[in-house]
Amino acid sequence: MRLALVDDDELTLEGLKGMLAPHRDRVEVAGQVLLTDDLAGASDKLGAEILLAEVQPQGTNALELATRLASVEPQARVVIFTNETSEARVFDALRLGASGYLLKSLGGNELAEALVRIRDGEVVVDPVMATRIAMQAAQQAVTGAWPGSQLGLSRRESEVVALLVNGLSNREIADQLMLGEETVKTHLRHIYKKLDVSDRVHAVAIVLRQGIFT
Repeated sequence: MRLALVDDDELTLEGLKGMLAPHRDRVEVAGQVLLTDDLAGASDKLGAEILLAEVQPQGTNALELATRLASVEPQARVVIFTNETSEARVFDALRLGASGYLLKSLGGNELAEALVRIRDGEVVVDPVMATRIAMQAAQQAVTGAWPGSQLGLSRRESEVVALLVNGLSNREIADQLMLGEETVKTHLRHIYKKLDVSDRVHAVAIVLRQGIFT
């Protein structure tokens, strides 16, 4: 998989190359796209499947950048790479077209794994942020207002979706909620039907892009 970094700092590019060098069998850093460049056609020129947008909290607005990249490079998958840990930023970035939101605290192997999953069609949120989102959903459920109710999801279905966002498997969800695995599968079928999707990847994408945990 070929990756292009969208950033104006050459040191960031060199650091990214170094971090991913041991994983070049999975991810190759093809080059750099400057923010001052004409972004249209950037991924084609570099043969990149993923555009990794390195965003400083005090710098380029991640939401504006995600929107620009998604509009001019619809064939490439846009990933925000930042230190900004606002749940609202995650929801907004995904809603505006980003396919991933990853924190710079990730190690090289974790970053490579996340990028491969995104290339394969998943929407990936950094594990730290996914955990916070799931905990927020659980707290809302305790108070009687659960995320997803506006989409027709029951309280239990919302709990299952929150764990999906956190990357848990059916078996892990069953253990976490003290349910049978077949019961979890039944909940998933109901969730997919209500969200009009066919799999967990698209269910997670809808949940995140609609920002139902905010």
